[in-house]
Amino acid sequence: MVQPRRISDFKPTLSKLAGTSHYQVIFGGLPSALRQHLNVRDVGYRFIGETAGLLCSNVSLPGSSNATTMVDGNYMGIQEKMAHSRIFTELNAEFMVDSDYRTIKFFEHWIEYMASGSGEDQSRDGYYIRMMYPEEYKSNQTKIIKFDRDYNAELEYTFYGLFPRALNDISVSYDQTDVLRASVTFSIDRYICGRNSSFSLYRGGSYNRQLTKNQVGIPNINGIGGVVGRLF
Repeated sequence: MVQPRRISDFKPTLSKLAGTSHYQVIFGGLPSALRQHLNVRDVGYRFIGETAGLLCSNVSLPGSSNATTMVDGNYMGIQEKMAHSRIFTELNAEFMVDSDYRTIKFFEHWIEYMASGSGEDQSRDGYYIRMMYPEEYKSNQTKIIKFDRDYNAELEYTFYGLFPRALNDISVSYDQTDVLRASVTFSIDRYICGRNSSFSLYRGGSYNRQLTKNQVGIPNINGIGGVVGRLF
């Protein structure tokens, strides 16, 4: 007979629950022509690779699902459901806007670049749009790293084929003063949870616990406040 568990049996587990904070977003793998396009529009390489991620105040960890189809089973009149492809959800993130508005410029000019294939002056009459090829605007090394409370990396997501699908409208108001925030929806082709260069992905091992904040180059959280303070 199964005996009920005592509350004391659960205490060690409940004291180690993961929190929603302690994460880092890192933008990487942007094509060189796109980075140059952004750089001449006041969005420098350091902002892309470091500051933009520090300004991410809210982000959803990615999800995926399996698309299924019904097939005839082994017995007459019986159907079975089988998976035929994996579907990756979009990524939603919110960013604080710095006093130079580089947060908005970053995503606005990234989206602008995607539609700049015609090389036409957008201000002239008769301007037309030609979309760039996907390999010219997609990022293949953007990451979200989730830490435990001691800033050891527990989860690492690497995104492939990431680009901003939408920079959502931003409300401004005289009614109250608050930090301006930009909400961005990213489309992705796929993601890998775990180190993409590690065979542990395929051998069932977990490499994530081996990484610390120093090994992945993440600044100490105590220093982030100073960085953000200099931006506003």
